[in-house]
Amino acid sequence: MNQHNQLNQALERDIKGQCQQYMNYHVVAQMNDGTQFDGIIEGMDDHGVTMLIPEDVDPQQMGEIRDNRQFGYGYGYDDYDGYGQPRRRRFRRYRRQQFPFGLLTRLFLYPYYSPLPYYPFYPGY
Repeated sequence: MNQHNQLNQALERDIKGQCQQYMNYHVVAQMNDGTQFDGIIEGMDDHGVTMLIPEDVDPQQMGEIRDNRQFGYGYGYDDYDGYGQPRRRRFRRYRRQQFPFGLLTRLFLYPYYSPLPYYPFYPGY
């Protein structure tokens, strides 16, 4: 049983180190049961890590916000889908939540993909 406690303490120290390293970064966290979630590490203390967890908000919850309130629907071509209908806006908010270190197994940086490199135009080709 003592070895089990030592292993848990070593894992907890590792998670604390990762949380310190990724402070203010968008990460994907994996829990003991295998579930994953993403969020921004905001802070940590001796007991756990505090993260900002994103959640989608339905426009009806925001008081039925309409895009046509002042300027009409279109600000440009990108505001419409391929069928001439205005796109629905996506609203997100972040909620602060604390997780004990014992529940977390691993942390990964959120996979932001870099754009393709720029290839200059060669007029002779």
